Amino acid sequence: MRAAVFYEHGDIDKLVIADVPQPQVGRGDVLVRVHAAALNHLDLHVRRGIPGLKLTYPHIGGSDISGVVAEVGSDVTTVQAGQRVVVNPTFWLEDGSEEVIRAEHPLAPSFSIIGEHRPGGLAEYVAVPERNILPVPDGVDLTAIASVPLVFQTAWRALITQGQLQAGESVLILGASGGAATAAIQIAKLAGGYVYAVTSSEAKAAAARALGADETIDRTTSDFSREVFQRTGKRGVDLVLENTGAATWKGSLRAARRGGRIVSYGATTGPIGETDIRILFWKQLHIIGSTMATRAEFNTVMRLIFQGQLKPVVDRVLPLDQIREAHRLLEAGEQFGKIVIRVE
Repeated sequence: MRAAVFYEHGDIDKLVIADVPQPQVGRGDVLVRVHAAALNHLDLHVRRGIPGLKLTYPHIGGSDISGVVAEVGSDVTTVQAGQRVVVNPTFWLEDGSEEVIRAEHPLAPSFSIIGEHRPGGLAEYVAVPERNILPVPDGVDLTAIASVPLVFQTAWRALITQGQLQAGESVLILGASGGAATAAIQIAKLAGGYVYAVTSSEAKAAAARALGADETIDRTTSDFSREVFQRTGKRGVDLVLENTGAATWKGSLRAARRGGRIVSYGATTGPIGETDIRILFWKQLHIIGSTMATRAEFNTVMRLIFQGQLKPVVDRVLPLDQIREAHRLLEAGEQFGKIVIRVE
């Protein structure tokens, strides 16, 4: 089968289109004929190399996957060939043990991600456990739905479960043109929050406002933390959703109100952020980590997508042969929302 792969870590030129063996289907697995797969910053990190991450080469990336069931294992009972499906990229142990039942949670030691720790969807076929499959209702666009799984579940857990966002609270969303942030804007508004979105151009700011952001801040023309401080009457926001890391961490601490929360779920500009400990204790801040979601959280946010209360944000759709261009666009931050790769 054709797949976008790399054989060693490095720059975009390491990505190639190759013929690789079609995955085998175990008794509890579902073989999906991939229709589309969307990129995340995770794909960039995996391609460049993550400390401690050991891959089997050639590696196939792509955590967000939609397609049609091509084959099912002998023990599969909930889906059948021909069904349109989307894949939950959160992966747990395969052995069906009690630990799997108890630990379908991103804190579990067996937690991993499809497309990072195991082969992903940037290929004609992908095999995943039955529990990772969710049928897609008729009328839902199979290309657009590929942009949803990783970012919406991540944003949901970060805001609702970990951040405990309440109606009437203010939330600052950084990197507002990214996939998780565009999901977060919608989720925060659905929860009744007042959203400040930070982005890098007026065009992206307008797009963020169209998604529901109440106010936008252009980080290229002003200090976002100072701007938030002024706009909130020197109070700060209740919750900062922090995904950019080193470049914004110091400002994020300053933007939070006394007793406020900073939820960290990414580090796209680097993992080491400067922390003025005096700000931390004087403002009595709560710093909270978050990543991915439980299966229950995934199902909740997907139901809202299927009902139309939350919407996929697709910047553009490219063919598999343009995987290098897709990585380039994401690295340069030229997109608003998700870049989807059409495989079929």
